Amino acid sequence: MSKFFSKLYRFSSSWTGTIIIVLFLIFFVVQSFVIPSGSMKRTLQIGDFLFAKKFSYGIPIPMLPWIQTKLVPDFNHNGHLIEGDKPQREDIVIFLFPKDKKTHFVKRCVATGGDEIIYVDKHLYIHFVEGDEYIKKSYPSNKIKKMRGKLWVDNPYIDKYRGIQYAPEHGTAFENLVERVLYGVEIDVHPTFVKELGDAGYATKRGEFFNAFYKKVEKDHYYMMGDNRDNSNDSRFWGSVPYSLVIGKPWFIYFSWDNEKKSVRWDRVGTFIDDLQLEKPRD
Repeated sequence: MSKFFSKLYRFSSSWTGTIIIVLFLIFFVVQSFVIPSGSMKRTLQIGDFLFAKKFSYGIPIPMLPWIQTKLVPDFNHNGHLIEGDKPQREDIVIFLFPKDKKTHFVKRCVATGGDEIIYVDKHLYIHFVEGDEYIKKSYPSNKIKKMRGKLWVDNPYIDKYRGIQYAPEHGTAFENLVERVLYGVEIDVHPTFVKELGDAGYATKRGEFFNAFYKKVEKDHYYMMGDNRDNSNDSRFWGSVPYSLVIGKPWFIYFSWDNEKKSVRWDRVGTFIDDLQLEKPRD
């Protein structure tokens, strides 16, 4: 046994061993990411450097870093060498952008297959696939609204995760979605009219009246939105994320740099994401 550990030590101390160990960790265990935008602001800050657990949702197909080239074929046709747990509502998930399948995004999973969404300004209503009885048992009455003959939960996660906010910087996300509809730009949510939300609204180029946006999440797909709801490029604009593009879950912040103040955010260094997102944000 001692000879084995001695050989293992010599191997790991060599350049070849070091490279193999590092690649193994990157491909199968943990990977480093940096937060480049403010779509998760107050939960994850611009300049946060974090490690992600790549085994949270199974083992994704290993890819060469930076060029995102698969090292082995996708034998299971689901983007994973070993299939694992699927993202759950409320999870913060790292995934590949569906439009190019190369760029890493990080958002919160707000809905899963079969869930229905109605989105209006400052309000994300979700009808969970489990149905009305589940909603009545799981959420207080002041969070529930009846529309279209079924129950919907208004902003179901905003009271639990204090980093979730509606704070527009360049117009609200709702206004941006409306503008795209009026100019004929493709989005993922569909303009719809919900009488319970009032008569005020807009008309599409075809004269169809709408005051909200609707989406039913596809089977085995996950709807991702940024916690900084009005300043996030997310599933509302480009669609649900299939399991094949799911990479992992943020784990902890190992470094954080505030570029405006040119200083390290020492209070964030070493913080686990699961603990951080439940704290009251420091603006």
